[in-house]
Amino acid sequence: MRRRQQVAQAAAEATARAQRAAETRCGLCERTVQHTSRHHLVPREEGGRYGDTVDLCQPCHSSVHRFLTNRELARQYATVEALRAAEELQGYLGWIRKNKVEKIRNRRGRE
Repeated sequence: MRRRQQVAQAAAEATARAQRAAETRCGLCERTVQHTSRHHLVPREEGGRYGDTVDLCQPCHSSVHRFLTNRELARQYATVEALRAAEELQGYLGWIRKNKVEKIRNRRGRE
């Protein structure tokens, strides 16, 4: 009897974990994704170590840092709403919302 309860509890916990994972939303593109990472709205090197954060999917997190400098992020885009409105990200946001991409590789261009 006890073994059955343990199995039932383990199954319930696994289901709950799967539901939480399925409900993970990116704070920028607002898509449901499998994984997110914490993005400091004011970058740590610009004084935002203990500031507000938002969970972003990997493509959004990578693209934010691809298209915007840390200084721009700190001074102009310190809220999610400001990031969503950023002119530099509009083309990307239009594209990512139409795709089911979970991972991309992009690098900052050499200046």
